[in-house]
Amino acid sequence: MNAKRRVTLSEALEEIPNTGEKRFATVLTRGTLEIEIYAPRGHDPQLPHTRDEIYVVVTGSGLFINGTEKEKFGPGDVLFVPAGVEHRFVDFTDDLVVWVFFYGPEGGEQLRHMDEALIKGK
Repeated sequence: MNAKRRVTLSEALEEIPNTGEKRFATVLTRGTLEIEIYAPRGHDPQLPHTRDEIYVVVTGSGLFINGTEKEKFGPGDVLFVPAGVEHRFVDFTDDLVVWVFFYGPEGGEQLRHMDEALIKGK
C-alpha cells in the first residue's frame, strides 16, 4: 500500500463538502496523526475534541475562543487546543481555511498544570 505523504491545499479543498455543516475533510492519516482541512462558513459548530489538536491558519482572520481565552488570529498563525477544551472560531472572515492536526491518545498528552486549569475553566 502506498500511503500519502503529500497533500496540496487545492487537493484538500476539493475534498470539503459544498453543502451542510460538514465543512472539513480528512486528507492524511498515520498512526495517531490525523490531518484535516477545515473551512467553516458563517459559524463554527465545533464541540470539544477527545485528542490534542493544532490549527494552522491558511487564510482568513477573526477571533479564536480557546477555553477561557479569546485571541485574534490570521494567516500563518498556529493555535493549540488541549483535548477536552471548548474552542471555536468566531467573527471570522468568509475565506477562513485551516489545517487541523489531531494527534496522540484519547484524552490528550500528559496534562500539565496550565492545561488542567484551561480544561477546568480557571
